[in-house]
Amino acid sequence: MKKIYNHTKKYFLLTIGTISVFLGVLGIFLPLLPTTPFLLLASYCYLRSSKKMYGWIMNHKTFGSYIHNYIEYKAIKKRTRISALIFLWGSLGFSIYLAPIFYVKIMLVFIGTAVTLHLCLLKTLPKDVDDNS
Repeated sequence: MKKIYNHTKKYFLLTIGTISVFLGVLGIFLPLLPTTPFLLLASYCYLRSSKKMYGWIMNHKTFGSYIHNYIEYKAIKKRTRISALIFLWGSLGFSIYLAPIFYVKIMLVFIGTAVTLHLCLLKTLPKDVDDNS
């Protein structure tokens, strides 16, 4: 029975990890989806289910730095913050312009403000660490 439980748990965590990677990738392009929390969840799931997938995500050219910088320093690169804010407000501005309902526009401004506040409260990765990533 324990073998079945462990087998099921492994594949469940692999599935959740893979879905989290997918949502994290979407979060790079969609401003309302947070990238880092989904990648952190994926790394957690992979750590407990597959050494191969955990190694892949931690050493990935793009994702690895997101996870490592957040876990190690609780910080993001200055360039990442600026790019995220520009993309966030550019796409939110377009969405606000297209939204026909006033309350939706207010909600988008509120969400954008909350995400901006979160990004601005994160530490900036030191320049010497930034150069090595």
